[in-house]
Amino acid sequence: MPVTRGLEWYYKMDRADALLKVCRDVYQRYEPLREEWETRHKSKVLYWTNWYYCPLITRDPIHSIEDLKGKRIRGYGVGTDVVESLGGRAIPMAAPEVYSALERGVLDGAYGFDFITAISYALHEAAPYITEIGAGPHGPSATVIGIDVWNQLPDDVKQVMQELADEIYQGKYREIYSGIAEDRVRKAMAEGAQFSKWDDEQIDRARHLVQPEQVNNWVNNVASGAGIDGEEMQGIINEAIERHDGTGELKTPYEIYQDIS
Repeated sequence: MPVTRGLEWYYKMDRADALLKVCRDVYQRYEPLREEWETRHKSKVLYWTNWYYCPLITRDPIHSIEDLKGKRIRGYGVGTDVVESLGGRAIPMAAPEVYSALERGVLDGAYGFDFITAISYALHEAAPYITEIGAGPHGPSATVIGIDVWNQLPDDVKQVMQELADEIYQGKYREIYSGIAEDRVRKAMAEGAQFSKWDDEQIDRARHLVQPEQVNNWVNNVASGAGIDGEEMQGIINEAIERHDGTGELKTPYEIYQDIS
């Protein structure tokens, strides 16, 4: 899905509960994105969501970009761009194999697991250092319905479904993830995980190492190959980020940790 891949990046915004609204707005405004879902894949997006935040999880402390250089980090999706741009070695690996690879020292860390999934996989047992590197929300995704089924639904049913989707955008996503994330932070803390965050200088350096190169690679290599105007889409994305990111309130795992500790 080359157009949808244009929604996947790091170091462009801060809040996961704002990313939903960004994706919603782009879907409404950018016709090639709707066509990719509704015409090519015969699916209507009912609502957008994402996989919360994605801290760096490592066997040893990683206090800076320099500490990350040469480390073998399991990368996933566009998260591999982040690992490699920051000097790490991105290692592809299936999710069920990551715990044992960390435990045996085959991997030094993992990036591309959202925090909630990482704790559910117990990665913190083998890699107890959980570092906020300022990359922002992780993994846009969508809940869809077959377009033919949607078109056959009565208008009153469509209206109810739209109202439920609006609840998600208006705060239900934040409410659900806030509770789950706090539960996972408490679990990780009780089991010995150590939380930290890079300082502002490190985060700013990381941002400039990742962006705009990550987005430009998509524009020049993916969007152009698919025959779409990637710069136009990214312009719409940037406008939506400007409109919504400052309204986001969903805390990162490190912010929850600070509140608890």
